[in-house]
Amino acid sequence: MSFIRFSNEQKEQARRTDLVELLRSQGEILKRSGKEWEWKDGSQKITIRGNLWYHQYERVGGDAIDFVRRFCNKSYPEAVEYLLGNIGGTIKTSPHVVKEVKPFKLPPTNKNNSRVKAYLLQTRGIDEDVYQAFEDKGLIYESADYHNAVFVGFDKNGVPRHANKRGIGKGSTFKGNTSNSQPEYSFHWFGSSNKIYLFEAPIDMLSFISMHKTNWKNHSYAASCSVSDRVLFQCLKDNPCIKKVYICFDSDDPGQTAANKISTKLFALGIEYEILVPKLKDWNEDLQFAANNAPHKSADFFLPNKNDERGSERRCQALSI
Repeated sequence: MSFIRFSNEQKEQARRTDLVELLRSQGEILKRSGKEWEWKDGSQKITIRGNLWYHQYERVGGDAIDFVRRFCNKSYPEAVEYLLGNIGGTIKTSPHVVKEVKPFKLPPTNKNNSRVKAYLLQTRGIDEDVYQAFEDKGLIYESADYHNAVFVGFDKNGVPRHANKRGIGKGSTFKGNTSNSQPEYSFHWFGSSNKIYLFEAPIDMLSFISMHKTNWKNHSYAASCSVSDRVLFQCLKDNPCIKKVYICFDSDDPGQTAANKISTKLFALGIEYEILVPKLKDWNEDLQFAANNAPHKSADFFLPNKNDERGSERRCQALSI
């Protein structure tokens, strides 16, 4: 399309478009959730409040212009023009928001993983043998574009279906999932025992294993790269030998709220479970605390969740890894 120049007032007007009204005018279905609204992009939940949105799985969001760029596959000028034309309910385009479905693609691979390895071992304190086991299987690598740490999830046929990216630069807080990743196949490891350990983030998973190395390869582990349970139930489906679940989410309110919701599902299905809680906010903080202080026994690194009275007995010593 030809170049379009918009005034600052026009751009601000487009940015502040009420997304609920826009979607409703196009026949989209939204569900009220407290002060917010929920809209489904396929199977993924998008939370909307006024002109702002947030993708609950990918943990990204933005304003109305960002919404149209992402979910209508438009450029910035096209998105602004579209929103200006639709303010007031006048529909200029098709009656439904259509997102172009693109195939999942892994970030480009760097020629070596030296920076990611240094970050995980030196900055995060991950055990070298643990790191190497995952790298050898292609589950961790360094991207060529931004030198992010990439944590790959494969399906049962060995096809990559998910990639979680983590910035490794000094002070970087970047993290997110590659577009079109399938959450049910996020970063995981299958062992032969009947136990699986579920985490929020790949680094927490690697940290926990680093603290409990004895026979660790025998067990299964998964990082939801969120607080979802989709990878857990996919692992239960793909690995029938798993009979007991350890939910190992962060100790903060979002982590423990999600842990208790998952435990409710497991309890209803008759699946044995325990909730393990790090002493600090997450397992990497526990790992780094342990490395910088006097030695502790591994059982001292986590606490049982006292909010959930159902299911199996809570014991710090229950972890016979």
